[in-house]
Amino acid sequence: MAGANISEVRIAAAHDGEAELLVTLTFANGGRSLVTLDEFAARTLLASTNSSTSDQLIGVSWDQVRDALIASSNRFTEHTA
Repeated sequence: MAGANISEVRIAAAHDGEAELLVTLTFANGGRSLVTLDEFAARTLLASTNSSTSDQLIGVSWDQVRDALIASSNRFTEHTA
């Protein structure tokens, strides 16, 4: 998804009633893709971009969205020594 940036952000309720962030990624060729971030991923993205509101995420690169999704997924991984 090289060249994709956030062009739109919405807040929605997940099936469990928790908040989710719906971000629309727009590509250089005009294509668009919708990505859903759970609360953990949304908070991670906001923190990593030093954003205090979802509107401040407009223009953020797909790379940062991907990293937030990975961080959210990794919180469930068991670490064994």
